[in-house]
Amino acid sequence: MAKFDALNYHHLRYFWLMAREGGVSAAASVAEVGQPVVSAQIRRLEHFFGMKLIEKDGRNVKLTDLGRVVYEYADDIFRLGGEMLAAVRDGKTHSRLARVTVGVADVVPKLVVYKLLEPLYSLPDPVQLVVVEARPEKLLTDLASHTIDLVLTDSPVVGGPKVKVYTHTLGECGVTVFAAETLATRLRKGFPKSLHRMPFLLPTSDSSMRRSLDQWFDENGVQPDIRGEFADSALLKVFGQAGRGVFALPSVVEEEIRSQYGVMTVGRAQGLKVRFNAITAERRITHPAIIAIRETARLELFSEK
Repeated sequence: MAKFDALNYHHLRYFWLMAREGGVSAAASVAEVGQPVVSAQIRRLEHFFGMKLIEKDGRNVKLTDLGRVVYEYADDIFRLGGEMLAAVRDGKTHSRLARVTVGVADVVPKLVVYKLLEPLYSLPDPVQLVVVEARPEKLLTDLASHTIDLVLTDSPVVGGPKVKVYTHTLGECGVTVFAAETLATRLRKGFPKSLHRMPFLLPTSDSSMRRSLDQWFDENGVQPDIRGEFADSALLKVFGQAGRGVFALPSVVEEEIRSQYGVMTVGRAQGLKVRFNAITAERRITHPAIIAIRETARLELFSEK
């Protein structure tokens, strides 16, 4: 078994360069050494861990699952090392900012994400915010490995025996239906029945918002003419702005959507709610930044929405 307190950072650096540059040859060029040197250092690192970090992929190499984890940590290590050297070189004597990494499920509207994270810029002690957008499954893996501190999603998440996570409800709000001006004016009369057979832009079927909308359509006898399904809410709004269809988004950002995208409100979906959650690896939230997000969401953002 490896003695992990004896990690050779020289070996780790060559592996990091290889992963960052995309191959042994490119890493050797950056480090100004021969390819055999890079390969030898990586083999020693693999021997240290007792597991493979890279594997053959045709004429190239790719990272194993362990290799990807090691690379992510190595990237943080050498990035922080660079920051330390720069601080010493520039004579900086103040402490560096605390780093908060937030994972965002790609179905969560970007305007909602901004409103949820905005409190971080008012903390007594400034923080450096890092936002990572990905599929929920990837974010949960990163959360379990402590690569990220928090996941924002519109669905509750149940942890398993290998990934223990906890869902903290931030709040809920109604849903507003939007459209470009010409279409919106026509659809306001008789809403929501007026939406029947109308062109609609929807989130993908794996999102909580989509499942709620499908149920609401059924309850109101509406069959939308689905013209597009989008995993990225920002792209959905762009298509809606161009008049390609009606679309629905959380009411908490209704004003911003009308202002930024030049669309109009068709109506508000009575009885339809969307909920937002913070997912953490700890049952009890203690991180000051995460506490600020939760409290602002509950007391201000969703208090009357």
